Amino acid sequence: MPNDIAHFAIHADDCGRAKRFYESVFDWRFEPWGPPNFWRIFTSDREGAVHGALPQRQAPVEGRGMIGYECTVGVDDIHAIAAAVTTAGGTLLYQPFVIEQVGTLIQFTDTEGNIVNAMQYLKRP
Repeated sequence: MPNDIAHFAIHADDCGRAKRFYESVFDWRFEPWGPPNFWRIFTSDREGAVHGALPQRQAPVEGRGMIGYECTVGVDDIHAIAAAVTTAGGTLLYQPFVIEQVGTLIQFTDTEGNIVNAMQYLKRP
């Protein structure tokens, strides 16, 4: 069995604010599920797409160190996503930059202070 990522969670202080951010930036769909302040995240309708959860953060995060996994979202237009991030209230940490033979990457914080990457991968022949 491969060790693929099957699920992810984005913990938030303000779930409504985080939900609006990810709807605006990546066009993800959210569905309330389970306990209060918990949503299922649908990243696409494509079969095999990795889906996740948006739960209320149980305790405040102190400091700026990385807590949790650093994930990268594959996108078609890195410049449009960079603009959407700032419009939706996120902060770009890295302007778009090229990783040779891979693609163009940005790194940003969402409205909850989580660090996220977006990559426009090179098209393979």
